[in-house]
Amino acid sequence: MGTRRHGLGGLRTALSARTTNVTLLLCLILVFATGVGAVATGSARGRWIVIAHGVAAIAVILLIPWKSIVVRRGLRRARASRWASLLLALLVVLVLVAGIVSTTGLVREVGGFLVMWLHIALALTLVPLLLWHIVARSVRPRRTDVSRRTAMRWGVLAVLALAGYGVAESTIRLTGAPGARRRFTGSYELGSFEPARMPVTSWLDDPVPTVDPAQWRLVIVDGTGRRELTLADLGGGDAQLRATLDCTSGWYAHQDWFGVPVSTLVRPDPEARSLLVHSVTGYWVRFPVADIGHLLLATQVGGRPLSSGHGYPVRLVAPNRRGFWWVKWVDRLELQPTPAWWQPPFPVT
Repeated sequence: MGTRRHGLGGLRTALSARTTNVTLLLCLILVFATGVGAVATGSARGRWIVIAHGVAAIAVILLIPWKSIVVRRGLRRARASRWASLLLALLVVLVLVAGIVSTTGLVREVGGFLVMWLHIALALTLVPLLLWHIVARSVRPRRTDVSRRTAMRWGVLAVLALAGYGVAESTIRLTGAPGARRRFTGSYELGSFEPARMPVTSWLDDPVPTVDPAQWRLVIVDGTGRRELTLADLGGGDAQLRATLDCTSGWYAHQDWFGVPVSTLVRPDPEARSLLVHSVTGYWVRFPVADIGHLLLATQVGGRPLSSGHGYPVRLVAPNRRGFWWVKWVDRLELQPTPAWWQPPFPVT
């Protein structure tokens, strides 16, 4: 089989149908895992996760020629489920195309949706089909699946994928494509220091509520018990914080936020391990108590009151975290003994 051949030529002759399927499955799992991490990370320290996501995607692209051979052979068999398999293949291709288009920045939106949002939505759509495919086309493990020869093939693929990622990134920068200006998360700048230009987005199905400022109350539960504050009680919100709102749908904006530091509102509780931040819509997230000193309860952005779509009357500003942590329409801050990790990896609504 030409096992002494190296590089792309050696990989071309060495990949059997079984090796191709196993390798592609592992690459898709890696793409999804790093994709989840890329969506979650908001700090530059997580840049390596985004890079790993790109390298894994390049590996999937490199495997397409070998997988196409397997697909053609499979189509010769009259299986009732082959249409579901073809749909899965189509979704994988669409996810890759959306990812590439978003990375280059040559097309920013399609049908009113940012391409990054489409990339994520398509990826989530293919997960159930991929799980079905794994079950329907289950393959029993063999010792040869982790043999020295297989490890060498994976090593060649990894090197080629890493080189391909480097070439792609270099090309984007050398050509001056819009993608050269994207943030490490893949998001593009939109509305920095111009709050009115910021898109109005919410996590999943969280609607924009109508909040009566006269009736609104902020409930605080901390080491001293429970109390309620009115909007007037929060005062003018003189504290200023410049922070970057980076939305998972593919845009970011630098803004000057004004409000009240959460640390001045919440009094310590020695039993507390997390701070629950709750919205009037029912949306909530949980922060480690160590983060309280970095959080701001904003009443203004850019020196003007928040709009309804951006969280009026108050919203949370959580620096170095993605947009789904920035709870809008906050109505409750509560210290709890529950650990901060005791919550879904991403909000469910």
